[in-house]
Amino acid sequence: MVELPPLTPQLALGVTALVLFGVDIVAPDTRKNGVLAGISAVGTTVAAATAAWFLAAGTGDYRFVQFDGALVVDAFSLFFAFVVGSVATLVVVASYDYVREEDHLAEFYSLTLLAATGMTLMASANSLVTAFVALELASLPSYALVAFLKTNRGSVEAGLKYFLVGALSSAVMAYGISLVYATSGSLLLADVADAVAGNEFGGVLGLGVLMLVGGFAFKTASVPFHFWAPEAYEGAPSPVSAFLSSASKAAGFAVAFRVLVTAFPIADVAAVAIDWTLLFAVLAVVTMTLGNFAAATQDRVKRMLAYSSIGHAGYVLMGLAALQSGATDANSFVLGASMTHLLVYGFMNTGAFLFVALVEYWDVGKTFEDYNGLGTRAPVACVAMTVFMFSLAGLPVGGGFLSKYLLFAGTVQAGFAWLAAVAAVNSALSLYYYSRVVKAIWIEEPSDDLTLRGTPTGLYAAVVAAAVATVVLLVAFDPVARTAIHAAEVLFAL
Repeated sequence: MVELPPLTPQLALGVTALVLFGVDIVAPDTRKNGVLAGISAVGTTVAAATAAWFLAAGTGDYRFVQFDGALVVDAFSLFFAFVVGSVATLVVVASYDYVREEDHLAEFYSLTLLAATGMTLMASANSLVTAFVALELASLPSYALVAFLKTNRGSVEAGLKYFLVGALSSAVMAYGISLVYATSGSLLLADVADAVAGNEFGGVLGLGVLMLVGGFAFKTASVPFHFWAPEAYEGAPSPVSAFLSSASKAAGFAVAFRVLVTAFPIADVAAVAIDWTLLFAVLAVVTMTLGNFAAATQDRVKRMLAYSSIGHAGYVLMGLAALQSGATDANSFVLGASMTHLLVYGFMNTGAFLFVALVEYWDVGKTFEDYNGLGTRAPVACVAMTVFMFSLAGLPVGGGFLSKYLLFAGTVQAGFAWLAAVAAVNSALSLYYYSRVVKAIWIEEPSDDLTLRGTPTGLYAAVVAAAVATVVLLVAFDPVARTAIHAAEVLFAL
């Protein structure tokens, strides 16, 4: 029997990106959108399916160290490989219709696959330099994807802003890595952890950790490095917005979880440098509050979803804020709860942005008022959007209800009831702006000239698939949550 390499999900994505380039080289002058989208979907599906298979078979219970410790494959990395692969599959299927009339289609799909490759490698990074290179592999294609609509001023401007802020955050993170290396003498996470206890350069180490957190905050669109997100998500093609706000965010949290938990033990770092759990408690409160209040004031649906994405980053940050020294079981539970929420969020948030892509395809408009009466014209898609909105708000129509409950319960169990209370208030506020979308599509009367052109197969299929997955995750939540908590236990057992 042939055994697959532990890095099969990453290899599948990377090889598929190269195949797409090859297809374009062989026939550069023919439009082959269907072939390119099909190859991309096969590659992303194989990556997600392989990760799920490895998890189910127990492969992740063991640590497969690759390239002299630079990469590691375990249940934690496989969990996030599944998240990224699943979101990427929905995105490339939806892009079949969305970018059909654009030029450089092979480049679009290849960049998406290369970004996904970087995101899955971020979850496997076992060295600070590997984490940085993987983050850049995810970021550089993302800049190009945001600015892909070259004749659209908003897209190009968004790409430029995203690139400038990203370059700044990369520089900050690289400097932080250099400071950590100067105080520890190593870039491998385990070696850094060994050098932290009793380190005589506590101030330098603390500054390095603070700069690393800044890099992670950029990738997860957390305050204060969040201001690129609304501009980038609004200006980018909507499938790209879905990809960045779901898969990229999950990858950012994956690398943050592994680096902080493995390289910077809470008690050791707090004794000599900085208590990073307190830092994340502050970031969680500020991020979720700013994101939700800003979302409530928006007039455009896509921009509202962008700020909502920032709010959800605040919820996930609770998984880091509630960690405690020595409380392995409680830590595994709350961090697993954050991972579960990222998985569920990946489907419901991707679906919401793809619904916006569907509306843009119909050229209906961008504001809440433009969505008035859509339920009478496209009932299936609007039912899906209703599921996304209520699940994002935490109502029991999708997996978002249970993932939020698990995350809040884990935070309370860890002794941070006040933080869970703040999150619950913010979640209640979010129901206001999510219900505005539902009210517009189902209750408000449509304008007389509301006509929808065509039924884009790829977009419809992706939206419906995301809605089905969101509902299924409500029913089959227990095994998903157990898998995430087990993956967190494997991380803490290192």
